[in-house]
Amino acid sequence: MTSGTGAGPKLAGLFVIALAGALLAPACGESGSPPARLTFTFDRSGNRDITLPTVGSSGSISLTSVLPWDGFPAWSPDGSRVAYYAPSPGERLNRDIYVAAADGSEVEDLTDNPDNPAEDSLPSWSPDGSLIAFYSDRDGNGEVYTMPADGSDATRLTRNPAVDFPYGWSPDGTRILFGSFRDGNLEIYSMNRDGTDTTRLTDDPAQDIAAAYSADGSRIAFESQRGGESDVHVMDSDGSRRINLTVHVLRDGSPVWAPSGDRIAFVSMRDANAEIYAIDVTYSYLTRVTQVTRDDVWPAWSPDGGRLAFTSNRDFNSEIYIANADGSGQTRLTDDPAPDRGPAWSPDGTRIAFESFRDGQSEVYVVNVDGFGLTRISAAR
Repeated sequence: MTSGTGAGPKLAGLFVIALAGALLAPACGESGSPPARLTFTFDRSGNRDITLPTVGSSGSISLTSVLPWDGFPAWSPDGSRVAYYAPSPGERLNRDIYVAAADGSEVEDLTDNPDNPAEDSLPSWSPDGSLIAFYSDRDGNGEVYTMPADGSDATRLTRNPAVDFPYGWSPDGTRILFGSFRDGNLEIYSMNRDGTDTTRLTDDPAQDIAAAYSADGSRIAFESQRGGESDVHVMDSDGSRRINLTVHVLRDGSPVWAPSGDRIAFVSMRDANAEIYAIDVTYSYLTRVTQVTRDDVWPAWSPDGGRLAFTSNRDFNSEIYIANADGSGQTRLTDDPAPDRGPAWSPDGTRIAFESFRDGQSEVYVVNVDGFGLTRISAAR
């Protein structure tokens, strides 16, 4: 699977900043097997990769294109706060989840625990804003947790020798989607918000990844490698009635639902480089949103569904762009020699949060959609 930046994991120059276990447990949980964790790496250019060791081999699966960036910002439902994850001050091997007000004030470390340093990452707000689901290996194995929005009383939801990591919440807040290798390959599961009623939604020898609920919660889009190439699939929320939407010999993946639920934006390699397309889920009508010779990735719909924000290196550097949903009106939003990426719209559609390396390390910024009002909201570390 290719990296979401188009660059892919780079073996040369990689620095391991989270030594997360060498191999996944053989047969996912044999007695005496090492614990399963995600591995976070970066190179000298600031390119990130999140990998999951594969079962019984020295290889790994890159999850960068289907998981949030290191530091990826997540807006609270009311738009007042942004959650993100970053290394703790002075500790490159220990990430914590932070929350900051949208103006950069009131920065809080929600998962700081000096007695048990761990990787805490991938935060996702519940629809009512009361809980945050996240990934942690604090108990020696990569699992899904939730905590109140103030960081108190974290609850472990999954308990399996294989790594489990969250994708997000159902729109009504009753279920959590997550990925797991517990059955020998990467599949999609859901569970109640208290961890009960775990249900396997996909069952195929191929990897099924990048799961996301539609706005009404009735369907789930995901990327699957079944058939030998990655395509965008849709299924009912109980795992039934699966269809392949894109059916192409080159990779189509990283699906993102439009707020209306009638379209899905995705990244495609069908043009020999990564471009963004949108597809009508009923009639399969395809719209090419971007058309340049370099990679466009990480699409994010505006709350009204009229525009898409995305990351592009068309100017030989990762920057944030905005375009109308039909591909017109493409506008460069950021302009800095350091990589800017991972755009996330505020709930009111007036601002975009993103990750940037312009201060020499991963930090989170907010900018107005007209490109003005740039504000760093993450605290210096």
